[in-house]
Amino acid sequence: MLAVKPLSAFDALDQHFLPLASILTLSPQDTLNLHTNGSVVTVVREGIFKIERVQEDILVAISSSPLILGLPELFEARGEDYQLTALTPCEVYQLDGLQCRSLLDQHQLWREAFHWVSWIYKAQEVRDAQLIGKNSYSQIRATLQVMSEWDISLRARVGVMHYIQQRTHISRSVIAEVLAALRAGNYIEMNKGKLVSVNRLPLEY
Repeated sequence: MLAVKPLSAFDALDQHFLPLASILTLSPQDTLNLHTNGSVVTVVREGIFKIERVQEDILVAISSSPLILGLPELFEARGEDYQLTALTPCEVYQLDGLQCRSLLDQHQLWREAFHWVSWIYKAQEVRDAQLIGKNSYSQIRATLQVMSEWDISLRARVGVMHYIQQRTHISRSVIAEVLAALRAGNYIEMNKGKLVSVNRLPLEY
């Protein structure tokens, strides 16, 4: 279970970042590059979106606002290209890394920045624990559990098969076989390819 977002830290950072930024409104399927030649901090204030690692075409996460990305890269450049794609209308802005560092110093916001970065790393740790070194069924099971925690409106937007395949790169035939077995056993309920509900999932397949 992922820890609750530190919203007080987000509010403190956003309060000082926003006056120096220009808001972008992304329509569904619009994309935003999260990698530049220099460091950049990206803040999502509204909307639901997905983040992908471009080179390997790996879905890193589907998330809802608010979110701040890029704080660790203020000191160490990211080696991979990441892309944000809006799934609903999103309100986003980006701030130059040097400008961001200056604001953190000026307003003594490093504590809030560290709190937010700690939450991001916790989220990555949870994802790694679900996927790395796990067999196909364990990855599918963990992904279904992640989807079960989404609100109904988000589950209604995302196809189960596509999401699992993008997140894990397990073959579609294996995913289809497992989903069919889980539906037959009444462990999950789906409608038109979307997840309706998850009951107790078996540990083994």
